[in-house]
Amino acid sequence: MDDRHMQIGEVAARTELSLRTIRHYEETGLVVPSARSQGGFRLYTESDVQRLMVIRRMKPLGFTLDQMRDLLDATDRLDAGNALDAGEREGLLDRVREYERAAAEQVTRLRIQLSRAEDFAGTLRARLPQDTPG
Repeated sequence: MDDRHMQIGEVAARTELSLRTIRHYEETGLVVPSARSQGGFRLYTESDVQRLMVIRRMKPLGFTLDQMRDLLDATDRLDAGNALDAGEREGLLDRVREYERAAAEQVTRLRIQLSRAEDFAGTLRARLPQDTPG
């Protein structure tokens, strides 16, 4: 993993999250900067950026901060490579599977909602006079 440190502005640009949102996620303990500069500036690693991207993808699917925290905890523990016993590993994988199922269900709901919105926009478009060149 890249050990290079980034300041919050670069992280905001890469994740398309506002500085305020990133700070909020720090305050809630979801993503804590890996380091601080001598001047006290937050410094983030590529791993921190990836955590923010997970959160960014979960938010529009309606996951709560607690759910985000729970999933990140499960994936952190799975990724740590610590010796997990088989039962603990399977329990963590079950948690991840539940989140995957919930995400898939929400994607299906959003596709239906998008289809209805596109139908509605098409209905409105059909009511408008057709522009003719010239």
